[in-house]
Amino acid sequence: MDIRKKITFNYVALSTFSTSLLCIIVFFLFRENNRYHFLKRLDDRAKIVASIHFQKDPEKIRYYKNLKKNGLEELIEEEEYVLKINSQNSFDYNTNLNLPNTFYTNILSTGRDYFEKDNKYYLGQIFQENEQKYIVIVGARDRKGKDTIVYIVKIMVFGGIGFVILAFLLGRFLAKRVINPVARITKEVKRISASNLHNRLPEVHNSDEISDLTNTFNNMLDRLETSFEIQANFINNASHELKTPITTIIAESEIMLLKEREKEEYVESLQNIYSQASKLGNLTESLLKLTQTGYDGKKQVSDIARIDELLLEVKSDLDKIYPDNRVSIRINIAPKDCNLLLLPCNKPLLELAINNIITNGVKYSDNNEVFVTLSANNEMIKIAINDIGIGIPPEDIPHLYEPFFRGKIATKYIGYGLGLPLASKIIRMHDGEMQVQSEQNKGTIVTIIFKKSNIKKSNV
Repeated sequence: MDIRKKITFNYVALSTFSTSLLCIIVFFLFRENNRYHFLKRLDDRAKIVASIHFQKDPEKIRYYKNLKKNGLEELIEEEEYVLKINSQNSFDYNTNLNLPNTFYTNILSTGRDYFEKDNKYYLGQIFQENEQKYIVIVGARDRKGKDTIVYIVKIMVFGGIGFVILAFLLGRFLAKRVINPVARITKEVKRISASNLHNRLPEVHNSDEISDLTNTFNNMLDRLETSFEIQANFINNASHELKTPITTIIAESEIMLLKEREKEEYVESLQNIYSQASKLGNLTESLLKLTQTGYDGKKQVSDIARIDELLLEVKSDLDKIYPDNRVSIRINIAPKDCNLLLLPCNKPLLELAINNIITNGVKYSDNNEVFVTLSANNEMIKIAINDIGIGIPPEDIPHLYEPFFRGKIATKYIGYGLGLPLASKIIRMHDGEMQVQSEQNKGTIVTIIFKKSNIKKSNV
C-alpha cells in the first residue's frame, strides 16, 4: 500500500471513529434528555392525581380535572393508580399493575422511583394527607420520544455514511496535496546521477518540512559533488605521483640491463633507483596514513595524552630529521594547572598531524625560526604554530586541504601535498578545528583549537 492510500485510509478511519463516538454520545445524551422531560410530565400528572384524590370539595375536584384535561399535554395510554400504604412494608396492591417488587420497594424506601417497560414509563411517588400516606403511580407511553429517537438515529446513520464518503474524498485530496511535493522531489531525484551531480532540486520557500527536505538534499548534493571532485582529483594526482617514480625505476633498470656497465655507473643508477624508491615509499606511507583517519576523518580515539609532552616528543623527532632546526616551544600555563593539558586522543595520529604542520613551517621558511605556543584553560586547548616563511597566496588557501594540491610558490620544495590534508583530518577526528592565516612572503600562522565542550565522551 502506497503512502497516498495509507493517508486516505487513516484519515477515513479516524474520521469514522470520531464521528461514531460523537453519534453514540449524542444518542445517549438525547435519550436521557427525553426521559428526563417525560418523567417530569409524569411527575406533574402525579401531583394533580394526588390533589384530585385528596380533595373533598366537588368544585376543586372539577378544577383539577379540567386542568389535567386542558392545561396539560395529552399522554398516550395514560394510567393512574392511588395505593394506600398500610404500614412501612405494606400497601393496597392493584392487580392491574404488573410491575416488579423492586419498584415498590424503592418507592417505599426513597419516596420516588420509575420503571420502564416496552417504552412505557411508570412513575411512583408517595404523598401524605392527614397522616395517611399513599403511593400515586402514573403510567404512559412515550411514543413521541421513541419516534424522535428513531428519527435521530436515522439522521446519524445516513449522515454518518455521507460523512464517511466525504471523508474519503477529502482524504484523497489531502493525501494528494501532501504527497505531490514528495513525488515531485522523487521525480527530480531520479534524474540526478553521478554524471549530472551539478543539478539541484527547485527551491521551495514555504519554511515547512518539504522545504527543509529540499534544502537538505541540495546540501547533500553539494557535499557529494565536492567529494566526487576531490576523489577524481585524488585519483588523478595519486596515479601521476605514483607513476613517475615507478616509470623512472623501470627506465633506469632497463638501461642498466642493456649492456654491462662500469662500477661507477651501476652505483649511480642504484642511487637513482634508491631515491625514486624512497620517494615511492614515502608517498605510499602518506597515502596509508591518510586512509587510516577514515574518509570523513572520524575514528575512535583511545588515549589520554598531555599536549605539552606530545609537543616535546614532536620536537625530539624533528631534531633527528633536522638537527639544525630553529623550532622553539613556549608553554603558557602554570605547572599546577597541568591537568588542563590532558586531551583524549589517538596519540600517534595527533603527533603525526602536529609534526606535519611544524615540519611545513621549517621547510617552507628555509629552516628559519618557527614558534610553537601552547595555552590552555577550562574551555579549550590552543596550539599556535607561527613561521616566517614564504607564506600562502590568497588564491591557494581554499585548496589547502585537497590531497596533492601544491601552490605555485611551493613547487620548488620537495613534497606531495598530503601533509596538511592529513593533519586536518586528524584534528577533525579529535573534534578540533584548524585555522590558517597567511600572507605571501611574510609567513603563516596555523592555530589548532580543541574546545572541551566539543570533545565527545564516547571518544574518551
